[in-house]
Amino acid sequence: MKKMMLALGLIVTMGITSAFAGEEKISAKVLEAFKSEFSTATDVSWVTGSNYYRAAFTNYDSKIFAYYSMDGELLSVSRYISSLQLPLNLLTKLKNDYNNYWISDLFEVSNGEGTHYYVTVENADTAIMLKSANGSDWEKYKKKTKV
Repeated sequence: MKKMMLALGLIVTMGITSAFAGEEKISAKVLEAFKSEFSTATDVSWVTGSNYYRAAFTNYDSKIFAYYSMDGELLSVSRYISSLQLPLNLLTKLKNDYNNYWISDLFEVSNGEGTHYYVTVENADTAIMLKSANGSDWEKYKKKTKV
């Protein structure tokens, strides 16, 4: 659970930290681990956080974010996906339960605890963030009323 929260926290900060991205000094251990794990990556850019490194890159036409510890351990990988890439049970449940909403954000996070999905659905009045751990049913993560 702690790793999942760390991964989510890192994902939330990715938009903030990318605004301050510049030339980053990346440890050799992290670069070696990255090259070993993602040898076909292109357009790689790095951001250094207070206790992690984040690589943003393209791999097989997907924009991917990989998070590494300062020691070069891969913490998590996230990517934006389309609704058609969701497991069938999650897609069906989403369409049945939120048919009056549109999807404004959808991504998957893979880490040592499995693969988790996060989706934001919206209508004119409300935005709801849902999460699913390892393909289990959706649960409300956050709800926001629009002003």
